[in-house]
Amino acid sequence: MPEHLELQHLVDMSAGSGDETIPNLLENKRPLLKRCPYLGLILATLSSLFFSLCSVIVKSLVNIDPMQLAMFRFIGVLLPTVPIVVYTEQPVFPAGKRVLLALRSIVGTVGLMLSFYAFRNMPLADASVIVFSVPVFVAFFARVFLKEPCGIWNTISIILTLIGVVLITHPPFLFGETAPAENSQDYNSLKGAIAAFVSTIFGANAYVLLRVLKGLHFSVIMTNFGAFAILQTFLYSLIFGALCMPNCGTERILVVCLALFSYLGQILLTMSLQMEQAGPVAIARSADIVFAFLWQVMFFSELPSKYSVFGAILVLSSVMLVGLRKWAVALPADSQLRRKLGALAQ
Repeated sequence: MPEHLELQHLVDMSAGSGDETIPNLLENKRPLLKRCPYLGLILATLSSLFFSLCSVIVKSLVNIDPMQLAMFRFIGVLLPTVPIVVYTEQPVFPAGKRVLLALRSIVGTVGLMLSFYAFRNMPLADASVIVFSVPVFVAFFARVFLKEPCGIWNTISIILTLIGVVLITHPPFLFGETAPAENSQDYNSLKGAIAAFVSTIFGANAYVLLRVLKGLHFSVIMTNFGAFAILQTFLYSLIFGALCMPNCGTERILVVCLALFSYLGQILLTMSLQMEQAGPVAIARSADIVFAFLWQVMFFSELPSKYSVFGAILVLSSVMLVGLRKWAVALPADSQLRRKLGALAQ
């Protein structure tokens, strides 16, 4: 999701350019992998847990505009990253990359704000499934802008995802008007569906920009992203009159948790990518969708419709297909597992 844009960047950089782009958080801790060979996948699943809880917080804080919540989220991105930039002595505004860094920030910020609006106007699970489908659409935009090949498996993933999104959004012109469920909230489903889908388009393009910028240290990208995004969301909130301080008590605690959970999810995924290949981590991150359905029932007492469940299965299958293919392609040519995966590795 929105949060997983930075994570997808780490996945891509881990698979493509080596661990030198990721801070070594596991120095002198390699024996952990021998005692628990699945630790990387466990950490990736935990990162999904924290990011899904961020979505719950966004949906719960109804008195704070999503633009301002995005600003608090970006503060949680920026503050922990600044010490890493200082420690590694990286140039904060590298020459020749400033326009791309600014563009990446604009695209990523708009995508995140739209996803927050989707959480407000749709059931949590439905919005999460659509937003989480970003990796599937990356192949299409990478083909358009970077001239990367878009093979048969990527095409299948995109088609399955689009069908899943149609089932989830349940457009009236295809399915007819249906009465709302008794336990559902008063949603603006059309507004939420449009926000969620446009968010995936912005998110996929942000990922394409990250591929162009992958030669830069991750802390430089995240510092620029956080700084520009805070400025953007502050100006948006000021212009639209959405700027306000959260109420004392629960609201302020939840805002702090939003920033903290975002940071914890980021660190856990970074650590998981140092232990495990990008493909399996991407598959483990699919737990985000499962958590979203769980939280929707537990916290908001909303039972998903049969269309939402079937659509989620299609999108989940597409994301897992993308992860399996990434894993298969990254395996050595003489690997027995690669031979078993067969056509996926082609």
